[in-house]
Amino acid sequence: MDIHEYQAKEILSRFGVECPPGALAYSPEQAAYRSRELGGEAWVVKAQIHAGGRARAGGVKRCASDTEIQAACEAMFGAKIVTHQTGPEGKGIYRVYVESAVEIAREIYVGLVLDRSSQRIMIVCSGNGGMEIEEIAAERPDSLIRATVEPAVGLQDFQCREIAFALGLDPAVVQPFARTLQGCYRAFRDLDATMVEINPMVLTGDGRVLALDAKMTFDDNALFRRPQIAELRDKSQEDPRECRATDRGLSYVGLGGSIGCIVNGAGLAMATMDTIKLAGGEPANFLDIGGGATPERVAKAFRLVMSDSGVQAVLVNVFAGINRCDWVAEGVVQALTGSPVAVPVVVRLAGTNVKEGQRILARSGLPVIRAATLNEAAERVVGAWRRDRAGRGGPGAAA
Repeated sequence: MDIHEYQAKEILSRFGVECPPGALAYSPEQAAYRSRELGGEAWVVKAQIHAGGRARAGGVKRCASDTEIQAACEAMFGAKIVTHQTGPEGKGIYRVYVESAVEIAREIYVGLVLDRSSQRIMIVCSGNGGMEIEEIAAERPDSLIRATVEPAVGLQDFQCREIAFALGLDPAVVQPFARTLQGCYRAFRDLDATMVEINPMVLTGDGRVLALDAKMTFDDNALFRRPQIAELRDKSQEDPRECRATDRGLSYVGLGGSIGCIVNGAGLAMATMDTIKLAGGEPANFLDIGGGATPERVAKAFRLVMSDSGVQAVLVNVFAGINRCDWVAEGVVQALTGSPVAVPVVVRLAGTNVKEGQRILARSGLPVIRAATLNEAAERVVGAWRRDRAGRGGPGAAA
């Protein structure tokens, strides 16, 4: 789960990370009022969206007066920002963060992520702050400084100092830099984060170390024990399909293809998408219904997939161990009986109670195409999709 910049700064400040003073606004008038509350002679207005690259897309403006702040906000509110992280659809702006401008002496990139190869928290730093990490890695790979944290002892002060020396920091700011890095680590560890990024972390002329921008991402599977974090979720910034799935306890990732997938198990779901690709189709989603799925849960998953207007065929692929094929079949029948669909549906069942599942589908009288293997299921759903497209004269008919 992602959160907004202002939320990340509120969290990090509680762990000792210093941030410039700022305030949230939901209208241009409120933004101007916030600047008067903050005081000073210059402010930065930042669109609050779940994506990087805001400055290049016009989502970050430096202003020197109330008039400039209102003009900047008038252009932002209700608009959509399109960056390399949002995709062509962009993300809407519904709130802005007004922050006091600071004089910057130097910018640094700092990121903490989970490194799966070492199974440790990894700290990544660069002296080229203000750039996206992908650009830094591509253009200045030698500037990247990495350090892994041993979970038994946590981040050590000597590691922070080594990073500071590698960045060439002035000795006067090594201690505040180390304190900031320790705060980021504690926030990461204590709140089940999967990423903490400060870009840029800035050094000021008076020796302060400030988080000028901040991003945090959290483990969805740990939100049940972090209710204070779960409350920070902003559904307006999420894919509506994924949002509906999360609310229903389903694991869903929207893609751009035409063939909807309903599968049990993440590994089988990945294999199903690969097999659809090999058969010449494009998956519309990743959907794992999980173990022990009831007929009602399967029906919910079916309705979720069909809520995507881009879905032109559906493949249900279940290898039942904990699940039962008869439950899955009942769920498919329940979904199709309650809300008939006008696209081809292919069902492949294997495992526990498979014969009963097949009988339920056969007795239903529904136009469900059955398959015995994954390869057969993928070929049948792609073939049915092509025939259906040909009948409608749509794209993919001649593929």
